[in-house]
Amino acid sequence: MGNKAGKKTGSTELTAKQIAMLRANTKYTEREIREWHAGFLRDCPNGRLDKKKFIEVYKQFYPQGKADNFCKLAFDTFDQNDDGSIDFDEFLLAISATSHGDLDDRLSVAFDMYDISDDGFIDQKELAKMILAMYDLVGETDRKGDRDPKKRATEIISKLDVGGDKKLNKQEFIAGCKNDPVIRRLLAPNA
Repeated sequence: MGNKAGKKTGSTELTAKQIAMLRANTKYTEREIREWHAGFLRDCPNGRLDKKKFIEVYKQFYPQGKADNFCKLAFDTFDQNDDGSIDFDEFLLAISATSHGDLDDRLSVAFDMYDISDDGFIDQKELAKMILAMYDLVGETDRKGDRDPKKRATEIISKLDVGGDKKLNKQEFIAGCKNDPVIRRLLAPNA
């Protein structure tokens, strides 16, 4: 019990080692890191962002859609140590990669989110699930014909699958998104 209390307290304190690691892996200055940390602690006083709070925050950005499915996939991507919560380091690294990283970095994060099975590939089922979650997020209701998530996933994979194995590896995904602006807007709108 004493260890848990000690760990909980430690997770709210920003150490010099954390600052050094975050400065080395993001484009944030020490001052910006401290500002992000203060804001993070205002929202998450225990230093941990759980899935419920993550969904609440995301819903503020997408009030017209249903954020739940998308958020569950995003949360699992950002929870790098699979402990069921996002700590400040995971949070800031994710924010940095999705907003300040170069195009390859942002597309890499998108790939990791789509690779639900964590096997290094995106198959048709995973891609359809992600497209469906993105439709929910933005409030897209037209899901028939060419806009059907399964059909879209099949078409995208057949277009980007250089290796012919009916799934996408990270290189195929990144190259395909970079070379096709329509696919990039659909699969990685922030990239």
